Amino acid sequence: MEDNKDKKSRKKTTIETKEKKPSFWSCILNGIINENPTLVLMIGMCPTLAVTTSVSNAIGMGLSTTVVLISSNAIISLIRNITPDRVRIPIYIVIVASFVTLVEFVIKAYFPVLNEALGIYIPLIVVNCIILGRAEAFAGKNNVILSIGDGIGMGLGFTFGIMIISAIREFIGSGAILGHSIVKEDFRAALFVLPPGAFLVLSFLTAIQNKLKLPSASNKKEGCNGDCLNCDIHKNDKVIKEEE
Repeated sequence: MEDNKDKKSRKKTTIETKEKKPSFWSCILNGIINENPTLVLMIGMCPTLAVTTSVSNAIGMGLSTTVVLISSNAIISLIRNITPDRVRIPIYIVIVASFVTLVEFVIKAYFPVLNEALGIYIPLIVVNCIILGRAEAFAGKNNVILSIGDGIGMGLGFTFGIMIISAIREFIGSGAILGHSIVKEDFRAALFVLPPGAFLVLSFLTAIQNKLKLPSASNKKEGCNGDCLNCDIHKNDKVIKEEE
């Protein structure tokens, strides 16, 4: 009797887990809204704080990161079943570094001004927490379609987040948007284009999110604690694979 009960409970867990399996579109929306890497999870903060002095820089960094995310997620998902567990992280880094190098060459060839503005932060995409985090937490555990959706969502979420920060910093600090001057020099606050300005804007945005009870790093919705590696959904998936 006890064995039958155990089997039934396992079947229920399997069914519930399958129902929780995300769709392509839910992966995209998740990265943009629920687990926005900049405004909710607050990962990959180095480029967020460094390149958000102007909207054009933010768009360039965001799109570059999105391309790398989509490409690396797709390849890592394709080889996930043949990748030895002991060397998966070095393999992930090699894959990510390859795509970052391609993106860097394209930017240097066709967008020299953007390349000069972003500087070292383009090659540093290789060690961006968002890239390696999604490779380990999602792409290494899901199929190609879902992994591409996750890459699109996280990339667009990152781009959207740094564009908001850069627009506020550029408008208040430089009195301009996309290089077009709007505010007179006497009414500009130069502090916002300096490093402390990035922290101030990010803290104000988080305060607004908390006030409006929106998803944020300090105001998480039930069911997601921002810790993807220890997520209950992933744990259940692992248990089902072991049972099979």
